[in-house]
Amino acid sequence: MAHPRIEPLKKVLALDPQDDVAWFGLGKAHMEDGNFGEAVQALESCIKVKPTYSAAYYALAQSLQKLGQTDRCRKICDQGIAVSTKNGDAMVTKNLDLLKQSLG
Repeated sequence: MAHPRIEPLKKVLALDPQDDVAWFGLGKAHMEDGNFGEAVQALESCIKVKPTYSAAYYALAQSLQKLGQTDRCRKICDQGIAVSTKNGDAMVTKNLDLLKQSLG
């Protein structure tokens, strides 16, 4: 059964496709369901709408890792580290750095 937040978030996005928080929530809901391909699409949309959304880079990198897309994951980690460092989001920077290190 699909995550209960997915349909309401899709309705919000149908009304306002520029809602970065809804894109992020949709991505996280898909991650919780194990639908990492759909999570990637939602999280990429989140970043397109708001390129400074630090946590979206981390969630996107996690999803890419789950899909075995190591090179893309590493690239997103680098981009996310730059964004989160600029934003002062130390925890996101740390998590992205640890994820990148785990890729080898």
